[in-house]
Amino acid sequence: MHMADALISPLVGGAMWAATAGLTAYGARKLKEKADDSMVPLMGVLGAFIFAVQMINFTIPGTGSSGHLGGGMILSILLGPYAAFLTMASVLTVQALFFADGGLLALGCNIFNLAFFPCFIAYPFIYRKIAGERPTRRRLAVGAVASSILALQMGALGVVLQTLFSGISELPFSTFLFLMLSIHLAIGVVEGLVTAAVVTFVCKARPEILEMAAVPRPPARPAMNNVLAGLLVVTVVTGGALSWFASANPDGLEWSMFHTSGKEALEAADQGPYALAARLQEKTAFLPDYGFRPVEQETATSGEGGAAAEAGKGKAEEWPDVSAGKSLSGLLGAAMTMLLAGLIGLGLRKSQQKR
Repeated sequence: MHMADALISPLVGGAMWAATAGLTAYGARKLKEKADDSMVPLMGVLGAFIFAVQMINFTIPGTGSSGHLGGGMILSILLGPYAAFLTMASVLTVQALFFADGGLLALGCNIFNLAFFPCFIAYPFIYRKIAGERPTRRRLAVGAVASSILALQMGALGVVLQTLFSGISELPFSTFLFLMLSIHLAIGVVEGLVTAAVVTFVCKARPEILEMAAVPRPPARPAMNNVLAGLLVVTVVTGGALSWFASANPDGLEWSMFHTSGKEALEAADQGPYALAARLQEKTAFLPDYGFRPVEQETATSGEGGAAAEAGKGKAEEWPDVSAGKSLSGLLGAAMTMLLAGLIGLGLRKSQQKR
C-alpha cells in the first residue's frame, strides 16, 4: 500500500501530511511520558526488521498478485502504539527518501494507512480486547491474526478513500474498493499468521517485552539481548539474501489498479507539487526501487569505424546485478531505519531527562 504521488491530489497529500505530523507529535509526547530506556534498542532493531520483511513480496495463489507484510501490528504488540507509530514512520520515510518506494507527496497518506490504523485502532480496540489483561498464547495468536487482518482492511479502505477525495477518475470507487479489500484480505491472512508467529516467539522467549508494551510504566527493564540478537540475524538474512526471491508479481495496490483502470501505475503531473516532490526524490533516492541505477554506455549501432560508426553511436543502458542491488538495499535500508528509529527513541529519552 505504498501509494505513489499520482494517486492523490496536492490538497489530500497536504492534509494527510498535517494529520501525520499531528499524530507524530502526539506519539512522541506520550512516549516521553513512558520514559523507558529499554524501548530505544527495541525500536531500532524492530524498525530494521520491518524494513527487511517489507522487501519480501509473497505470491497470492490464483490471482497473479503478490503482497508483503505491513508490520504495524508486530510493532504495536511489541512496542506499544506510540513507539510503534514512530518506528513505522521511520521505516516509510527511509523507504520513500532513499529507495523511492512510495511518493514523497503521498508519504503522509502512507504513514497514516500503515501506521495509524494498526497502532491506534486495531491494537487498542481489537488486539487488546481479544488478548485480555492476562493473555494466553492462544489468545495472543487469535488477537494477532484478527487485528492484522482488520488493520490491513482499514489501510486498504484508506487508500481508496484518499484516491476518491483526490478525484482520481481512472479508479472508480466501487470497483477499486472491492478489489482492494478482497486482495488485501488474502494478504492480511498471511500477515496475521506471521504476526502471531513472531509474537508467540517473543512471548516464549521474553514475555516481559509484551508486558512492557502494554503497561504505561513497566516495573522492571527486561533483559532482551537474546531477542535483539535473534531479530538482527533474521533482519540480515532477510534483507541480504531472502530479498532475492521476492515475487515479481504486482503487489495488491498495483493489481487492484490494473484490474480497475488497465494500468498498474498512473502518471503524475510534471508541474507544481508533483514535479517538486519528484525532483527531490530523484536527488535523495540513491537506490531507487531497491536497485542500482542503470549506467548509460555508448554503443555503435551501424558500420565499423569512421563516420558510419559515429553516426550510429547511441546510448544503451547497462543494468547492474539485480541481486546485489537488493542485498545492498536490504542491508543499508535496515541499518538506516535502525539508526533513525533508535535516534528518535534516544532523543525522546534525553528530552525527558532534561525536564
